[in-house]
This record gives sequence, C-alpha cells and structure tokens, in this order.
Amino acid sequence: MAKAIGIDLGTTNSVVAVWEGDKAAVIPNNEGARTTPSVVAYTEDGQRLVGKIAQRQAVMNPESTIYSAKRFVGRRWGEVDEESKIVSYKVVKGPSDAVRFDVRGKKIAPEV
Repeated sequence: MAKAIGIDLGTTNSVVAVWEGDKAAVIPNNEGARTTPSVVAYTEDGQRLVGKIAQRQAVMNPESTIYSAKRFVGRRWGEVDEESKIVSYKVVKGPSDAVRFDVRGKKIAPEV
C-alpha cells in the first residue's frame, strides 16, 4: 500500500506525519515529542541546531537563531519591512529582491 508524508511547517512548531492505509500517524522527533519548534540556530563553531536545542540557546545567540521564518517564505524584500523589525536576526536583501537572513556573514534563504 502507498504511503504519503505530510509536513505541517508552522510558524511556531512543525509536525511530520505519514499516511498509511486509512490513517495518519505523527512521527515523533528524536526527543520523542510530536511537535518540533520551528527554530534553527547556527553556532560560532559552525554547527546547525534544530528544534528544542536551538530554542534553548536563543537567549545567548539571538542574532544567529532563526525563528518565525515562515513569515518570510515566498516574499520579496519590499514586502517584509514590518516583519524584519520584530525579529532578533538580520533580514537582508538578496538576489532579485529575495529575502535572506544574514547569519554570521552567510546569506541564508528562509526556505533553507
């Protein structure tokens, strides 16, 4: 029987589920939780942290912790002026007026 995977990319939390037969089953993350915070952090030594661990270190690393990225997905530079003022990381203009996050000198697309 065919399976399908669904991803709910939320502004605050994300969930992944598999549809098998006639029902969906949420896939727990590696900590056993059914939801994962929609947070990604980049550390000074080059690590990329995702979920709860990224969320936990946000106070110590605010400029390199990306949250609420969904509000920037698919939008152009001229459309995000208000949103870019309420986050702790740098939102910058990318190629062809695309939105990018400037994290430790590297330009990162919201979709990444």
